Amino acid sequence: MLTARVAIVGGGLSGLYAAYLLEQRGIQDYVLLEARDALGGRIMSIPPKNSAGAQPSSDWYDLGATWFWPALQQDLHALLRELGVATFEQPEDGDMLLERSRTHSPSRVDGYRSEPAARRVVGGMGALIHVLRQRLAADRLMTGTHVRRLRHLDDCIEVEADGPRGHELVHRVAHVLLAVPPRLAASTIDFVPALPDTLARPWKHCATWMAPHAKYLAVFDQPFWREQGLSGAARSAVGPMTEIHDASAPGGHGALFGFIGVPASVRRQASEEDLLAHCRAQLARLFGPRAAVPQAEYLKDWASDPYTAVPADWEPGC
Repeated sequence: MLTARVAIVGGGLSGLYAAYLLEQRGIQDYVLLEARDALGGRIMSIPPKNSAGAQPSSDWYDLGATWFWPALQQDLHALLRELGVATFEQPEDGDMLLERSRTHSPSRVDGYRSEPAARRVVGGMGALIHVLRQRLAADRLMTGTHVRRLRHLDDCIEVEADGPRGHELVHRVAHVLLAVPPRLAASTIDFVPALPDTLARPWKHCATWMAPHAKYLAVFDQPFWREQGLSGAARSAVGPMTEIHDASAPGGHGALFGFIGVPASVRRQASEEDLLAHCRAQLARLFGPRAAVPQAEYLKDWASDPYTAVPADWEPGC
C-alpha cells in the first residue's frame, strides 16, 4: 500500500521547486525528505550576527549560492518575479585589487564588471527558499531524514530513511525524484536492485558543482572600501582567498566574501581558527587595518559537508 504518490529526495532549491510544481498542478500526495536539519541544500543565508529562528531580512548574506544572471538563467529570474522575491545588481563600482606576492603591495587596477550583469537576492538566496517553503504544505516536508535505501518492489518503490532521533522511516511510493547530486546519490544511497553499471559509473564520476569549495565572509559596520574608490573585488596569488567580492546588501552592513583557494585535502589539516586568522590577515593586507576586525565572520567548507561532498569531490575536477 502506497504511503505517498511521489517521494522527493533532497530539500534544496531543486527539490523544493519540484514540490512547488507538483502543488501547482494539484498534486499534494508527495513527501519531501531532506537529510539536513534545515531546507535549502547549498543555499545558506545567515544574518550579520547569529539570530537563530529569524527569517531572512535585507542584510542577510550567502555562504552558498550567491549570484544569478537573468540573461542566462531566465527560468530562475521568472520564478523570482513570480514569487515576488526582490533582487539587486551585484555592486561592482570602483577599482579592483591584485595581490601577486607577499613581498609587493597589492596593485590597483580598473574594476571588472561581469557581463552579463550578475544580480543577488535581497535577504540572500535563503529568501527564495523561505518563500517557496511558505507555499508548500508543511506536513509534506521532512528534515533530518537521511534516505539510505531505495528498493524497487513489484508494485512500488520502498524508501528507507533514518529519521529524526534515529527513528527508521519507510515510505512506499509510485515515483522517486532524486534532487541530489548524482555522485552523492550513488555514494550514499543503496539501490536495490543495484543501478546498472552504465548508469552508476557516470554518476560516480560526475563531479558535484562547487563541492570542493569553501567560502569566508566578513561583516563590517559599513562598506568602508568604497570610500577609497574600491569595488571590494580582489584577486590573489597569495591567498588563502583567491577571489574576493563585495557581499554588502543595500541599506545593510558592509561585507566581503572570498573563495578559499587552499585545496580541500589541505584545509582538513588546518584548524578553523587558523584559517579565519589567515583570511583576516589577507583582508588587512588588501583593504587596510579596518578589515582585520570584522563585526562577525563565517567560514563554510562545503567539502566537509557530508550532504554535499564525498572524498572524490575534495579536489577540483575529480
